[in-house]
Amino acid sequence: MRKLSEIEKDLDACLQCGYCRDTCPVYKQIGWESATPRGKVFYLKQIKNKTPVDTLLGRKPKIDEKFVERIFQCTSCAACEHNCHVEIDFAKLWEEVKEWLIDQGHGPMEAHKKIKERVLAKRNPYDEPKEKRPAWLPKDVKLSDDPEVVFFTGCTEAYRMQPLAVATAKLMDKAGIKFTTMGEEEWCCGSPLLRTGQKIPVMQEIAPHNVQEMERHGWKTMVTACAGCYNTMKNDYPKMVGKPSFKIYHISEYLEKLIKENKLKFTKEFKKKVAYHDPCHLGRHAKVYDAPRNVLKAIPGLELVVMKHEEEDSQCCGAGGGFKSAFNDMAENIAADRVKEAVDAGAELIVTSCPFCQVNLNAGAKKAGVDIKTMDVVQVALQAL
Repeated sequence: MRKLSEIEKDLDACLQCGYCRDTCPVYKQIGWESATPRGKVFYLKQIKNKTPVDTLLGRKPKIDEKFVERIFQCTSCAACEHNCHVEIDFAKLWEEVKEWLIDQGHGPMEAHKKIKERVLAKRNPYDEPKEKRPAWLPKDVKLSDDPEVVFFTGCTEAYRMQPLAVATAKLMDKAGIKFTTMGEEEWCCGSPLLRTGQKIPVMQEIAPHNVQEMERHGWKTMVTACAGCYNTMKNDYPKMVGKPSFKIYHISEYLEKLIKENKLKFTKEFKKKVAYHDPCHLGRHAKVYDAPRNVLKAIPGLELVVMKHEEEDSQCCGAGGGFKSAFNDMAENIAADRVKEAVDAGAELIVTSCPFCQVNLNAGAKKAGVDIKTMDVVQVALQAL
């Protein structure tokens, strides 16, 4: 069972300076200090340092329903970590605090419990049958028996955002890349569970299965078009199952590689002013900023405009960390703010490289009453071929 003392080093390091406050997308929506990273750290310290004197004086710091809700009201965007002057690894800290709360019998949110149940039962968070996982593959694209690349589709692209999976497959096919998928043997990467404090099944079942499936076939390269899958397998899997024997690319990195090797050439103009939105899990978490921009810059006619907040300073779309599934209205409000920033920059289109960002930014545009769409890098790239 996880103990609060195991994370006290980070709690003690916090200076309560507040640099994390204004950058937190959830605080901007709620407006209470209890929703800020430093506010949550302060309360955790009160719980940890509680003494008999506190009881005598009537001070009762305790784990209550509101505090639990505040901890789970986190998009895992890591903006607080980026702005922390003592370099607290907040992304990891909040996952550990969630894990600790669950160990204490508090949380997760009801929506997160259901996600875990579905992932364990059907290996995806959408309660879809395993046999439908490869159904998105277009008939004119053939998988290879001797692949250079394995396309890890991810649950969202396999079951909800199939056009992104199709675009990714067609791009690799047109570039002459021999590839395959794991089919029904591809399991949810585990990101929805890790970000909501439900780590054990990922460590014991999910990560070992996905890694062993790659290694069993001797496959050497994996490509994924989901920022959450990429971050999880690149940064979390090695801590749980050791460094994989295969190389992992996000599709934007792989497309950039194909462009440099002259295997992918864009011939059609895409005449739009585009704002690129950095997904938190691809940007601040995995430090991939240049690759998607370089792909867009290679497309004739496309003009990249710069938003007020970009790269490591990028504003979260509001969909990550299980936040949208539990607090959808607030998630869409966060997305609406981000969409307005793109419009203010003169963008005609928002482009991102994460299916969750695309879904939520489009929902945010609708909520803001703004006529601007969000597309994925792979969709724009395919149109330019």
